[in-house]
Amino acid sequence: MWTKPWKLNEGFLIGGGLIVTGLMLELVVGPVVWEALAWPVNIIVLAVLLILLVMAFLLQRRVYALRFMGTTHAAVPALCYAVVLTAIMGLTRQTVNGTWINNMLTFWPFVLIYVWLAVILSLVVLRRLRHFQLRRDIPFLLIHLGLFISLVCATLGSADMQRLKMITVADEPEWRALRPEGTIVELPIAIELKQFIMEQYDDGSPRRFASDIIVLTKSGKNFSATVDVNHPVEVEGWKIYQYGYDTSMGVQSKTSILELVRDPWLPAVYVGIWMMLLGAVCMFVVGVRNKRGKE
Repeated sequence: MWTKPWKLNEGFLIGGGLIVTGLMLELVVGPVVWEALAWPVNIIVLAVLLILLVMAFLLQRRVYALRFMGTTHAAVPALCYAVVLTAIMGLTRQTVNGTWINNMLTFWPFVLIYVWLAVILSLVVLRRLRHFQLRRDIPFLLIHLGLFISLVCATLGSADMQRLKMITVADEPEWRALRPEGTIVELPIAIELKQFIMEQYDDGSPRRFASDIIVLTKSGKNFSATVDVNHPVEVEGWKIYQYGYDTSMGVQSKTSILELVRDPWLPAVYVGIWMMLLGAVCMFVVGVRNKRGKE
């Protein structure tokens, strides 16, 4: 053990060490506070991370541990740990104020494993760029770089994501909304409910409910729209969803509950996802061409 070259055993031990370290941090300092990384802190963290990754890549020939981080023996265990933790997250109920596995996005072991995975991905990409060959490396780089972008932007961007609830009353403009913890926040847009719409089945149960609204912006670009459950309205970086209504009034409800979501880093996450998809297509095309060339 720990004799060069390191193998999978060392990779699993490193991942296990990160999980133990994460559990200790969880006990000592509590869960990860993503709000502390809100803009502009997250962009500064990203810049520092990129600088450190480039430095680690340049020092790989001198430091064996850094060289090991760019190998499959480090990547495979990291992926295994990430898959297990992600599966736990998918099988357990996730709540904002949940503890440990019930709020995995703030659980230190989960965060450290994904940071470790992002570091490995970055070093693998940089290593492949050093010996870049167009036909061979384009699919590989698209997939790995896309995954790196998605992981990093989704992680750092979570601090800037806002998910609010707004209670609107007919013919009364509302610009205040509630955070998940119950605090009130004033928004740069206002929403006026004109009419709540409900369609019912023959037995009286709701088939569809929506809201006719007027959106008022500071720029003066006011407009009317209909917010449906699965058809949000987008305005100035916000997505407005139909969330609920006054169930005691039913069809006669004069109140509509809207959910407003803002995630400024989401486009970057989508860029990473599309890169992975494009890389998969390129890999398939290259594989087909290589197969035909051998026939």
